[in-house]
Amino acid sequence: MPDLFRKSIWLRLAKIDMKRFLYELGESWKIAVAQMRANMTRSTLTALGVIIGIVAVTLMGTAIGGISIGFDKSMAVLGDDVLYVTQWPWKVVDDWWNYRDRKKIKTEYAEMLNRMIEKTPNSNLIVAVPTSSVFRSIKYGGNQVDNVFVLGTTSDFIVTSTIDCKEGRFFSDMESRGGASVVVIGYDVADALFPSESPINKSVLINGQLFKVVGVNTRQGTFLGLFSWDSMVAMPLGAFNKYFSAKPDSDVRVKVKDKTKLADAKDELTGLMRRVRGLAPEKSDDFSINEQQAFKSTLDPVKNSIAVAGLFITGLSLFVGAIGIMNITFVSVKERTKEIGTRKALGARRRTILLQFLIESTALCLLGGFIGLSFAYVMCLGIGKAFPSFPIQFSVGLVVASMIVSVMTGLISGFAPAWTASRLDPVTALRYE
Repeated sequence: MPDLFRKSIWLRLAKIDMKRFLYELGESWKIAVAQMRANMTRSTLTALGVIIGIVAVTLMGTAIGGISIGFDKSMAVLGDDVLYVTQWPWKVVDDWWNYRDRKKIKTEYAEMLNRMIEKTPNSNLIVAVPTSSVFRSIKYGGNQVDNVFVLGTTSDFIVTSTIDCKEGRFFSDMESRGGASVVVIGYDVADALFPSESPINKSVLINGQLFKVVGVNTRQGTFLGLFSWDSMVAMPLGAFNKYFSAKPDSDVRVKVKDKTKLADAKDELTGLMRRVRGLAPEKSDDFSINEQQAFKSTLDPVKNSIAVAGLFITGLSLFVGAIGIMNITFVSVKERTKEIGTRKALGARRRTILLQFLIESTALCLLGGFIGLSFAYVMCLGIGKAFPSFPIQFSVGLVVASMIVSVMTGLISGFAPAWTASRLDPVTALRYE
């Protein structure tokens, strides 16, 4: 019975203490708002450091998010279920002299691989597609586009790519085998050459030869901001070999049946390519098999380093803002020393004084964070309109993170002054002039 009585008393005291804490919290907010109104200019200038810091951090976070989205979109074009047989690896190598004498990849390898894939039971590979490429100008009437990526391939190319035609079609297997003079043009090429008419069944001039347009690709975007997939023209490999005598860059793209077994598919393709190349068992591979993940593993550290460096540099501006908050809170404590002494003499506890000044610094930071987010949002809208190709993502998570950073900045920068205020001796504080 005595234990039950003590427990009941403890619960009542806890409820009373909670009610008192909530009352003190509400009063502290009211005092903080009153102080900011009474010292509007000082509060604005103090919050300015936090505003600049939040704008910088938010814009950097948005830019990093945009870079990440653009990077993932660029990688998606390569396909996560496609292997690329190339002369060189997609990574930085220290022993480049071991690669320099490699023979070029021939487009004929694709046909040889396809015959082997058909004869391989339960193969992890579906189809091999040859590609050759050069850069040329393309003309129609008085319009011309320079540095267009001209790709020679087969009708199976659409199996290994994300390309889809927004108008017309991709060239057929019959056109591919016959080397017909037809092309599928990229979105930007179509927009530049045919600004006010449909390009379908029109003839464009490439390398002095006329090609009939049978399709227009949907917008693909750029690859890492360096190369635009929309400035591409695809044609049958037979026509490409006929009209482009210069030695082009060639590779073979192989579609994988199950991307969860990519490692097995890569081993199988390595074995097939060694047979195609006629390599003896003791000879090392004189070709490279690349995949999307290899590219990502090479570029991810660079992307992460940029993100860390950018956030660190912009975080310095927020640190400067926090120093300003701490400084002005110390000034406020000095100015209100007598007030603190009076409140403590009337029974205010240390917790109450500590909470009051913590709330004041936090309120300043929250105000600065809200204004900073507003400015950052408007600036992001402006950047999005000025650079529509750059993916801007002003996410809810970024807003929440910015407000949490604002609160933490207020609590951390205001703790030392608030602790000093709570530890003041009431007698000394009342005599302060």
